Amino acid sequence: MSQENTQDVHPVTFALAQIDACVGDIAGNGKKVLETATKAAQGGADVVVFPEMCLTGYPIEDLAYRASFRKAAREEAERLAVSLDKAGLGNLTVIVGTVGQDSHRGTDGMIHPRNSLVVLSHGGVQETYDKHFLPNYGVFDEYRIFSPGDDFLTFSVGGKKLGVAICEDIWQEGGPVAELAREDIDVLVAINGSPFEDGKISTRRELAVRRAQQVGAPVIYVNLVGGQDDLVFDGGSFVVSPSGRLLESSPQFAEDLSYWTLPAHTEADSLDSSITTIVPSQTSDWQVYHALVLGLRDYARKNGFTGAVLGLSGGIDSALTATIAADALGAQNVWGISMPSRYSSDGSKTDAEQLAENLGCHYHTQAIEPFFESFQSQLHLTGLAQENIQARIRGVLLMAASNSQGLLTLATGNKSELACGYSTIYGDAVGGYAPIKDVYKTRVWQLARWRNAQADERGEKEPIPVNSIVKPPSAELHPGQKDSDSLPDYHLLDKVLAAYIERSQGRQELLHDGFDAKTVDTVMRLVDRAEWKRRQYPLGPKVTSLAFGRDRRLPVTSRFRQ
Repeated sequence: MSQENTQDVHPVTFALAQIDACVGDIAGNGKKVLETATKAAQGGADVVVFPEMCLTGYPIEDLAYRASFRKAAREEAERLAVSLDKAGLGNLTVIVGTVGQDSHRGTDGMIHPRNSLVVLSHGGVQETYDKHFLPNYGVFDEYRIFSPGDDFLTFSVGGKKLGVAICEDIWQEGGPVAELAREDIDVLVAINGSPFEDGKISTRRELAVRRAQQVGAPVIYVNLVGGQDDLVFDGGSFVVSPSGRLLESSPQFAEDLSYWTLPAHTEADSLDSSITTIVPSQTSDWQVYHALVLGLRDYARKNGFTGAVLGLSGGIDSALTATIAADALGAQNVWGISMPSRYSSDGSKTDAEQLAENLGCHYHTQAIEPFFESFQSQLHLTGLAQENIQARIRGVLLMAASNSQGLLTLATGNKSELACGYSTIYGDAVGGYAPIKDVYKTRVWQLARWRNAQADERGEKEPIPVNSIVKPPSAELHPGQKDSDSLPDYHLLDKVLAAYIERSQGRQELLHDGFDAKTVDTVMRLVDRAEWKRRQYPLGPKVTSLAFGRDRRLPVTSRFRQ
């Protein structure tokens, strides 16, 4: 604890304001900050901590280059400070993430943006801190956009010395945390815009404990929540002590306002007994499923869609996607279209109808045979071309429904299919959003079973027909077709894909791991040749450590096969 006059030291209550911001809605985000800060003050908070760049939304990408955008953010921060003061909350300290800028032009003649944190109190913007470390890996490309900070910030509230950091600053060694370790701070406040990926929450907490031990003080970790294009921010804010004790945890995938009080005297015993709300840990399936739901819900809401349409084939992929859509948007806002062909089995038709009945969503059947015959009378297609025209007819029907009713078209492909190019471009690959594009086929089955089990626990009807889960998957584009005709068994395929894509293993490494040469060569060839298709596939939420898109950027034209 820093050496102040102990008569001036008192407990400080922090509010962890985990909010869902929308990129570019600076006024709307500012209003949410004001309303949440007011509620926090009513709850007894001395300090309210908001997430990284919550005033602008995150990530803002090249919006950061627009001087008008930075000006609007700065003016909104100033308005917020004045509004808080006018509301009698001038003594409340509000920490907010936003975009700032260099104070001078760089060598290129440009004024560069900064990923910043501002401290609002007493009617003014009192302090500013710029992120020191800029992530430049995975989904992040911030080194291209922002200038790094070169300082660190501390300030006092209630006789307590606070140090602050922004997201990547606590992930890297050195920098502001190393400086703050020499400052005898009482608490380290870290604001974050950390996207979800399966298993990441434990990684964050382990990291925060190391930083708490480094600075010798508790760490308050406040994270953004909500969907933004292909990213999902899961919240899950928390407080940890240097001993590793979890002192507060907020829910994932929901806005939340939680409180934690830093004791007046911060000996280890008093810190570790300052536990407030602890949210129970959730399973991996729970987290991934809720990430998919939130990603779709926010993409639709923030882009003005009130409903969605998708093809219902009776298979597991469309069944899981429809269930996610019903959970995200409400079943009454989901339109499922069954589009059987001459090759569709009776079971597929009844499974699709049963799914729609279980969910309570809209259901319509539109046979594609008349359209198919019309095309064939002119084109006389055979083989693959004949198969693909069926998928493209379905794509046209879905987009017609989207255009006529203002609905978001959902693509139902999974990560295994996307990896191998096992989809028809402009056919089943059409759509505005792809909820399960980062979910391997084996995980699709697992999530379907999990969702049915959740329904059982709540005494509800299982949404996904059992037959959709257990029957062999098929595109049903020719008689007796099964996915296994073109692809290795999914349980083997997904293991090879995870090694090749997420762990970047080459051919020799895959063979060394025990995969047979035929399977390895087949999978590598399929994945490498499908890059052009993936570039044209709709956005979808990232839930694994490496998703197609921002995470994995490979050339379409390449002859490297090792």
